[in-house]
Amino acid sequence: MKTVFMGTPDFAAGILQALLDSEYEVTAVFSQPDKPKGRKAVLQAPPVKELALQHKIPVYQPAKIRTEENVQILRDLAPDFIVVAAFGQIIPKSILDIPRFGCLNVHASLLPAWRGAAPIQWAIMNGDRETGVTIMRMDPGLDTGDIITQKTVPIAEDETGGSLFDKMMVTGAEEIIKTMRLIEAGEAVYTPQPEQSSTPYAKMLDRKSGLIDWSLPAVQIERMIRGLDPWPGSYTYEHGKMLKIWKAEVIGAGEDAADNGAEKSAEPEAYGTDSAGAEAGAPGTIVRVTKDALQVQTGDGILSVLEIQPEGKKRMAVDAFLRGYRQTEGELLGKEDKQQS
Repeated sequence: MKTVFMGTPDFAAGILQALLDSEYEVTAVFSQPDKPKGRKAVLQAPPVKELALQHKIPVYQPAKIRTEENVQILRDLAPDFIVVAAFGQIIPKSILDIPRFGCLNVHASLLPAWRGAAPIQWAIMNGDRETGVTIMRMDPGLDTGDIITQKTVPIAEDETGGSLFDKMMVTGAEEIIKTMRLIEAGEAVYTPQPEQSSTPYAKMLDRKSGLIDWSLPAVQIERMIRGLDPWPGSYTYEHGKMLKIWKAEVIGAGEDAADNGAEKSAEPEAYGTDSAGAEAGAPGTIVRVTKDALQVQTGDGILSVLEIQPEGKKRMAVDAFLRGYRQTEGELLGKEDKQQS
């Protein structure tokens, strides 16, 4: 069975590898264009392209997949399947109609939950206890096609975006091969999705998405830190310089803040003493410095920061950081002042 694959990042490369290891013949790969990286802006190929070239598979990198030129390329390839995983572009109906068995999408959520570009990160940030992989037959909508197969993936209490990506990649690789075999055998069942999703749209993330709002509950900030690890990472500012936070734990918060998906007001009603006994201040205030943690007041509770990365430095545990940097209780995090050194 001739298969065309469309995908770009590491997650998609794992799906492509599963196809390469299967009985399906990958005749071409479509990926996003190379992007500049680092201070020298050296062009870097996406993981899917690198894997395809290793296997001597033709690679196409259109800026816009919907142009007539690209549609004709796909018509000429005459695939039985088109498999899409984190490609990064909307596939038009002119392409969806080309493959004999349709375009299949490997989506990293239990649709209709978390339609959109960043379902893995948003599931963690929302406090979900489980997520999963959906294989769907694509239609012109955004993640609205018929569901063919789904498999649930539990979310651990210490799950990060990176660790969940790895789990979902393995599950997605298994599910796409299983689903293609069901379709080929005429045994696939296509279940229409409800129009409305049970969750908000999982909007695309960028580097600014990681800026910590200390007025939010500690529970919510801790989830954000895990969900955005390793990219784009969560950060605040100290003395005008960026301070990334990679690991933290909640040591004091109201009971309602721990509820799954609970939302709190951006402005807390009052500040007094937190449940750990530290003198509370405005959100973002370092209320206590211990030998291995910085305890920071939030809009609800205290967040104990355990692993950080000062601007221009490597990621490190707070105890290592404190051996070289002096921290002051009462200091306020979060203010970006480029005039400060």
